[in-house]
Amino acid sequence: MTDLWKDLLGCLDLRETEPGTCFEGSNQRLTYHRLFGGQLLAQFVRAASLVCPDKTIKSMHALFPREGRSDEPVRYEVERAHDGGTFATLTIRARQQKGIIATASVSMHTVEEGLDHQTIFRVPELPGRAHQVTFDLIPWDTRSTDDLDARTVETAEFDLWMRTPKTEPALTTALTAYATDLTLIGTALRQVEGVCQQDAGTAFKSAVTSHSLWFHRPFRTDDWLLLRQHSPVLAHGRCFGRGDVLTAAGFLVASYAQEAMLRFL
Repeated sequence: MTDLWKDLLGCLDLRETEPGTCFEGSNQRLTYHRLFGGQLLAQFVRAASLVCPDKTIKSMHALFPREGRSDEPVRYEVERAHDGGTFATLTIRARQQKGIIATASVSMHTVEEGLDHQTIFRVPELPGRAHQVTFDLIPWDTRSTDDLDARTVETAEFDLWMRTPKTEPALTTALTAYATDLTLIGTALRQVEGVCQQDAGTAFKSAVTSHSLWFHRPFRTDDWLLLRQHSPVLAHGRCFGRGDVLTAAGFLVASYAQEAMLRFL
C-alpha cells in the first residue's frame, strides 16, 4: 500500500508550466488499461487549488469525452471566468496529444461563518477489522459489510468506510474526489443478477461520462469517513449513482453524483 500511496501523492504534486494558467501532472503507475478517472478528478481539484489558494472547492462538474493515455503526462489548462473576493469560477481542460480528455467547471468559495444546520444522519458503528476490503486503486484502509463482488440480486446501495494515512489538510478534497470515482458503477450492478464489478470487459463495458462533487464543510480524510451511495436507475446503456460523505459523528461533509456508460455484452 505504501508504494501506491506515494505514487498517488506524487500525481497530486502538479508542476506549473505557465504561471497561474497551466500545470502538468504525472500518472499513476497502474496495470489499469486507461487513466483512472479518479486521478483526473483529484488533479482537477489540485489545479484549482493552486490557482486560487485563498479559496476552497465548493463544487465541481467534470466530463470525460475521451480515454486518457497512462504513458503520457496530462496538461491542465485553467481559465478564470471570475475570481472575486469570496467566489471564483474556473474552467479547466485536461489535455494530451490527441486532444482534450476531460473538462471541469469548478466553483470556489472562501470560508465564511454562518448558520450550520443539517438533516441528522444515523451512521452505523465502524465495522471491525474482519470487514476490511481491498480495492486495487485505493491505497488506504477501507471497510464494508457489503460485497460488491456478489453476483446475487441486492439493493443497489453500498456503504464504504475509508481512512487515509496522515496527510496534509490541503489534499483532503483531492483525495476524496479520487475515492468517489471507484464504486458507483459496482453499486449499480448490485441490482443485476449474475453480474458484478469483476466482470468488466467480459459481461459489460463501462466508462464514466460525467462526475459531480459538492464540498459542504471542512474535514479530514485521515479520520474515518463513510461513503454512503446508491444507484436509483440503470437504463438505456447508462447508469446513475449518487453518494454522501459522512464523518463518524454523522456530519455531512461532501456529496457526489456520477453517470456512466454501461453496455452489456
